[in-house]
Amino acid sequence: MDVRVRALQSLLVEKGYLDPAALDVIIETYEHQVGPHNGARVVARAWAEPAFMEWLLRDATAAIASMGYTGRQGEHMVAVANTPQTHHMVVCTLCSCYPWPVLGLPPVWYKSAPYRSKAVMDPRGVLADFGVHVDDGVTLRVWDSTAEVRYLVVPMRPAGTDGWTQEQLATLVTRDSMIGTGLALPPSAVAEAAA
Repeated sequence: MDVRVRALQSLLVEKGYLDPAALDVIIETYEHQVGPHNGARVVARAWAEPAFMEWLLRDATAAIASMGYTGRQGEHMVAVANTPQTHHMVVCTLCSCYPWPVLGLPPVWYKSAPYRSKAVMDPRGVLADFGVHVDDGVTLRVWDSTAEVRYLVVPMRPAGTDGWTQEQLATLVTRDSMIGTGLALPPSAVAEAAA
């Protein structure tokens, strides 16, 4: 696949359809300025600052923009917070509407027809497919992203993180936990990765 991509890139550059410098800017943007690390910082701040969490849940677009994360596909954001009683999951049943400024490019599975249909018909089954078990007493809410509104799930803050900095907390937040197909990592996962 890498060879095919490079061949296509070379052909497009040779024919004058693609400027290598412009491509480098796009790659740089998606590697360092856009992506799930932004969403993780938003979630970590919400966990650490109750006033920010309240603002995020009331007006996610403004709260997220206050951190500098704006742009295409992030114009109209809604944040929903997981609780012990409710677990949220996001899908786009029509295509692949996705909040790029805070989550980066959508994963292939998010755009797939099986995920899009099963998330609506059998959300517990989808969670099981991702290795996530939610107790039967927990209500599952599935949010359908559209061209007008995109969602960010605020996962529950893991126990044992009192006193952690926002930077430390952000290491526990995964892309999947902000879609609702995963959970925030336990503190031990960060300790294991550092070892």
